[in-house]
Amino acid sequence: MKIIFTIMLLCSGVCLFAQGTNVGPNITKAFISHGSDKPKAGKDTVIESDTSKENKEPRYFYLSVNADVFVNARGGVAKRLSPAVEFGRTYGIFDIGLATGRTNSLSSGSDTTRYIEFRPTINIFSKGRFAEALCLGGGYLFKAKQGLMTEICNSINFNISETVAVAVTQGYYFFDGTNSSRSTQYMGFAFTYNFLHPHSVNKQRKKAAIVSDN
Repeated sequence: MKIIFTIMLLCSGVCLFAQGTNVGPNITKAFISHGSDKPKAGKDTVIESDTSKENKEPRYFYLSVNADVFVNARGGVAKRLSPAVEFGRTYGIFDIGLATGRTNSLSSGSDTTRYIEFRPTINIFSKGRFAEALCLGGGYLFKAKQGLMTEICNSINFNISETVAVAVTQGYYFFDGTNSSRSTQYMGFAFTYNFLHPHSVNKQRKKAAIVSDN
């Protein structure tokens, strides 16, 4: 009987010892698994952060060449044509530009036709490569009796690519002086080049903006 009891006691001890030796590895595996989870969470956070940066609106410089024709004025093409060049910067849907040009291709009397204008523009609607924009400008007509110039216009724009866009414009010029004022309406065409570096983040954002709804 003592022999049987002794054998049972030895078996119980062996089992307890075997279970005790497995505690260390189990604890080690638990720590390892928890440790491996932490870097994974950190990696996901980085990916989400990068994704949020990619969703920001593009910012870049642009150069636009405009050719407007007054539709309620008398005279030939030279008197009714109003060329201009605008340079500015785009902040997503908002443009801030500085334009210079002539109200017509001819000068009359002591008045000049050259002007400089501050021209902010905002995109009020966009669908794929098409967009509609509204501009409100203010400037000065050099050495003119009606020197204060303001402008309101809207345009329909088409992005040929990330860097090239064309637009059809329509708007009004208002000229004010000390004793007189006048207004005129125009229709025009604009060609815009966007200064975007190849493979840049802003070019990727611009591409995403014009193809997202196609």
